[in-house]
Amino acid sequence: MTEAILLVGGKGTRLRPLTVYTPKPMVRAAGVPFLTHQLARAKAAGVEHIVLATSYLAEVFEPYFGDGSSLGLHLEYVTEEEPLGTGGALRNVAPRLHSGPDDPVLVFNGDILTGLDIRALVRTHEETGADVSLHLTKVTDPRAYGLVPTDGTGRVLAFLEKPQTPEEIVTDQINAGAYVFRRSVIDTIPQGRPVSVERETFPDLLAAGAHLQGLVDSTYWLDLGTPAAFVRGSADLVLGRAPSPAVPGRCGDRLVLPTAVVAPDAKLTGGTVVGEGAFVAEGARVSGSTILPGAVIEPGAVITDSLIGARARIGTRTVLTGTVIGDGAVIGPDNELRTGARIWCHAKIPAAAVRFSPDE
Repeated sequence: MTEAILLVGGKGTRLRPLTVYTPKPMVRAAGVPFLTHQLARAKAAGVEHIVLATSYLAEVFEPYFGDGSSLGLHLEYVTEEEPLGTGGALRNVAPRLHSGPDDPVLVFNGDILTGLDIRALVRTHEETGADVSLHLTKVTDPRAYGLVPTDGTGRVLAFLEKPQTPEEIVTDQINAGAYVFRRSVIDTIPQGRPVSVERETFPDLLAAGAHLQGLVDSTYWLDLGTPAAFVRGSADLVLGRAPSPAVPGRCGDRLVLPTAVVAPDAKLTGGTVVGEGAFVAEGARVSGSTILPGAVIEPGAVITDSLIGARARIGTRTVLTGTVIGDGAVIGPDNELRTGARIWCHAKIPAAAVRFSPDE
């Protein structure tokens, strides 16, 4: 296997305001665009040629990654004129593939952080002679996901919509968003219209008697679709819980990028990242959070499980817990924002304007 397709066209609406100016795969996780981690892991598994299926803010990708030579890859970019869904995107980029009809093509969703053994998925695909092989993972509560039951040999039996009752939960296995396709199967996907592999392609293949194989690998898996998950994924990369050869530094409690400045008595813990040109002032405490490039954290601020956008400013003694601050936003001193708060890009909150705790 030498080829892969990366599906990076989504708008990332659940991640706003992070994705107002930045496509979801380009939001920084552990100091680099999240897509870098996926590209590096594909390269480590032997992939040489990757086609990126882009759509939303498509112009951002190529100026950053170029032809991929800096990563030891050959990258190509195909932009959808209008969104085509996961299956439609695969069919749209198929002319750029070099593989023969029976060759395996790896497919990744652009918002999944995983420790999947990619080579094992390809081996499973080849040894079983499958038409499509799927990475499956087990989850404690599968109600939010489509279920994928398999038989004793791992062959997929069905694709079930999100279960509504306990009786409908027939398995804890879900589609984890990485696949190996026989190249000829990609060529059968309808062209020029939206197609979902999850809701149309896979069920149709199963109904036609195709061989779909599942590989259960639950080493590490996280859907980065929400701000809380994205912050957690970045921290897990820094802490070494999620594997990636692209983390720009040693794994540990903190990752401070070049040109960032952190005061000697500031405390950074829990996989916190401080991006290039950012400043963390004296007495600040930052845990499990991402500080994007150029942001300023003023003295005594306390930030937990949050993401601070590029060039944003967090005022003195302000407390943030589980919040997202958009690029260029300014949060004045002595504010207190709790879990779920999202402050839009360039918004300004005056001093002591938002509080949950009573004044002492």
